[in-house]
Amino acid sequence: MDLSALLTSSKSLTSHLSRPNLPAVHLSLDQIEAQSRRLVAHQPGTDTDRANYLLAQAHVDASALSNSVAHLNTSTTFSPLQPLQDTDVAGYLRHAHEQNLISTIEEGRKETQEEFYRALEERSQRDWEAKKKRVFEELGGRATGDNRAMAELKKSTRGKSLLMQSTVAPTLSLQMQNKMMAYDRVITDFNVARLRGTSYPLVHSFLSASTAVDPDSRYTRMSQIFHILAKITAEPPALPPIEHASAHILNAPLFERKYARAYLRDPSSRDAIALRRQIAKGAREALEEQYWDVLERTIQARPTEARLGGDPSVANKVRAFLFVRYYRNGEWEDRIELVAGQPLWARLFYLVRTGHVEEALAEALKFQDAIQHREASFLTHFKTWIESPERKLPKTHRDHLQTVYNAHMLHSATADPFKLALYKLMGKLEPSRRSVHLVTTTTEDWIWFQLAMLDEDEEGGLRALSEVLLGYGERHFEAHQQRGVWASVLLMCGQFERAVAALWEHQETEVEAVHLAIGLAYHGLLRVPSRAETSDLTPLSLSPASPPALSLSTLIWRYVRQFVKMDAKEALQYVYCVPLSSDQGEVGKEQVETAWEQARRIIVLGNGGPGWEELVGGYRTDGTRF
Repeated sequence: MDLSALLTSSKSLTSHLSRPNLPAVHLSLDQIEAQSRRLVAHQPGTDTDRANYLLAQAHVDASALSNSVAHLNTSTTFSPLQPLQDTDVAGYLRHAHEQNLISTIEEGRKETQEEFYRALEERSQRDWEAKKKRVFEELGGRATGDNRAMAELKKSTRGKSLLMQSTVAPTLSLQMQNKMMAYDRVITDFNVARLRGTSYPLVHSFLSASTAVDPDSRYTRMSQIFHILAKITAEPPALPPIEHASAHILNAPLFERKYARAYLRDPSSRDAIALRRQIAKGAREALEEQYWDVLERTIQARPTEARLGGDPSVANKVRAFLFVRYYRNGEWEDRIELVAGQPLWARLFYLVRTGHVEEALAEALKFQDAIQHREASFLTHFKTWIESPERKLPKTHRDHLQTVYNAHMLHSATADPFKLALYKLMGKLEPSRRSVHLVTTTTEDWIWFQLAMLDEDEEGGLRALSEVLLGYGERHFEAHQQRGVWASVLLMCGQFERAVAALWEHQETEVEAVHLAIGLAYHGLLRVPSRAETSDLTPLSLSPASPPALSLSTLIWRYVRQFVKMDAKEALQYVYCVPLSSDQGEVGKEQVETAWEQARRIIVLGNGGPGWEELVGGYRTDGTRF
């Protein structure tokens, strides 16, 4: 096919589009553009002209403004309004300062906005998860045991409703069953002691139950939480038997609701301040005992490096621990100062860190001459600090320590960190600087250091520390999925309701959450909300006008209804713990009413199940009624 034939066929492609009443266009593109411009020029005035007319009436020159915007030079946006001379140093610094302020304000605004939307998203997600969780619980609680589809739903959400059945759900391990049954036995014995009017070492019993199933769980986070609570409440591990003379009279008023008056009333009262001191002291002592276990296990795991020898004394074990931790290739780590050839400051610190303050003083006196040569006044201050009941020095001693600290340690890059930590602890120096190199390496070390630095008469005490920790939040302490760390932190700073709620949020720690709440309520360290303030989504109630509160009845009911049909008698034992908070005025009366209501529901739900006659009575084989 030649080019002329190709041209002819191409014209025929558009023949069906042509209209006889329209002329054909034989113009190039440039000619079409020129004609278009002429047509636009002949059009009448547009809306822009009318807008200019209206603005002109308001004395606004739109054309001038448009011209200014078109010729705007954005490259000089951050330049000074008035040009600066090359020699105007003050002007340059003033301009740089103003620009820094502007940029800081803008960055702060952006960060605040981003944080707001992030918190809003987290809150929405948390509320949704709580609502979804509650729906699943309601569905699972009302399903019958014969419904296999609903049983699968229970297994996916709680896995506890089939606890006492002969066929156990795959998600409920034998270890979990044994753990829950161990706790059940403690609750039963606890209620028996309440009926007798005697005290009961409830927290220590929970601690024993947590370690009974697995002896290695002594070092787990959950066991440590009960250990911390036992130290906070000063609960002894055992009580004399009831058969002892006058045991009933001596035991009755000891534990139950012992701290309720100080905890629930005016937080600025003398009793409340004393309670906060006891909480800080108990938490610190618990961390000291736990660290001593860490020290001994470290020595046992690495005996060659420890070089313990045949001396089992506390001071020698600390010496061996330091060899494992800080001695490498025949040399001590940098910044560890040797006194008489020994890492004395580190040794004294770890004796204090593990709660062996008397041994620390004896060790310091042993090297008295060497210490006096290095730090002339250290022994005097150290002895006074250890002998003080509240670990607090007089102001004159603290002022002298502050002077020495500022002169020789504050800005020194080679100061021994353990000596620095000892000076900070004795004088409570720079409480806002919360970390010390080589000293606060773990969460437990950091919390212990904050508790040891607390002064309830200054800097806000335990309440101020709580605000700091709440500002850090759960993500800061449980970044590596270590369940229970955040709850233990909250427990140690007196945020008991939040600690229980933190455990309840995770399925693997719900059992411990319930029993921790019961232990707190027994000692009077749990605040329960009124019925009007209780939330349907979460047991924790937070209000700007009042301290946090936790609904113990809600927590217990959500726990027991998983097995209420299979073991209604044991479920009642837990409901008996709801009235522990009956001394909270009108709120306490509501707790008693709630306990009655839950007891009636358990009896109704237990109808036809095993143990039904034990709840409502029945007839023996001889026809007598029981």
